[in-house]
Amino acid sequence: MSTVALPRVFLVDDHALIRAGIRAELAGHVEIIGEADQVPAAIEMIIERSPDVVLLDVHMPDGGGLAVLEGVVKANSNVKFLALSVSDAAEDVITIIRAGARGYVTKNIEGPELVEAIIRTAGGDAVFSRRLAGFVLDAFSSKDHPGATTPPTLDPELDQLTPREIEVLRLIARGYAYKEIAVQLDISIKTVESHVSAVLRKLQLSNRHQLTNWAAERRLL
Repeated sequence: MSTVALPRVFLVDDHALIRAGIRAELAGHVEIIGEADQVPAAIEMIIERSPDVVLLDVHMPDGGGLAVLEGVVKANSNVKFLALSVSDAAEDVITIIRAGARGYVTKNIEGPELVEAIIRTAGGDAVFSRRLAGFVLDAFSSKDHPGATTPPTLDPELDQLTPREIEVLRLIARGYAYKEIAVQLDISIKTVESHVSAVLRKLQLSNRHQLTNWAAERRLL
């Protein structure tokens, strides 16, 4: 009987106590294949071991998590990075995501949620705490077209969607619940459900995790 392989994870954090706490939370759920507390060592070891996910502290000496990410991506663009930081500042989130991280969560995250975030990142999803997802969405949607509600596209898949469906798509990708979307757009929950069903059908997706990943790939998130 075959067993499901655990995600191979590398930890980067300059605080030993925090690394020990993370190891304890992740024990039995992922395979920790290494850790580092300095940028040069982290880059070298990650390239050598090629983990599925790097759990990355943002603020470290010598360039921090950004320097690690940029150093690794030059040699191996397949490694996925999930930022784990005490900071929830918009500039930190946006900088690390623009550099190529797949997600960003804060260090007050619960253990089971962190495990889920790592598994989703390993599977290719974009993962954000709800508030942080809003920062990223706003940054990328306004980067080239300030003030635009729906950025112009040449994407045939995205062009299938109506403006309201794109609004719902973006809010779903941010992590909002159906009830919250209904309040924000002043529509019924049933209407939200109908829009979500239409989006999933048009894009040939099956769940909101796939939808979030799809939106992230097109820099809608």
